Amino acid sequence: MLKINMEYRKGVLFVRLKGDLTKYTVNSLNNYLIPVISKNGIKYIVYNLNAVTVIDNYGKDSLKKGVNAAKLNDGDGLICNTSLILNDEFKIVKDELSALSLLEV
Repeated sequence: MLKINMEYRKGVLFVRLKGDLTKYTVNSLNNYLIPVISKNGIKYIVYNLNAVTVIDNYGKDSLKKGVNAAKLNDGDGLICNTSLILNDEFKIVKDELSALSLLEV
């Protein structure tokens, strides 16, 4: 099961996830998040993975889709609060405050 909490503030969409981000749960994230980013022209997204217990390659691909959707709006995406092993394709920061500082919004 995956719970999704989203908050838009200071020009950044914060996506806080809780649970497993696997092939069984990514459709709920993709079907909900990508249209929000596209329809609203959101430029910056920060994934908070503090409460994510498991992530597989499908989950990583889902995170990339969200970042790529933001990049289509001339933005970027970051990941924070994770000890999960992610590859070098992601920009990882310590926490949401660090993300805001890095994005300079």
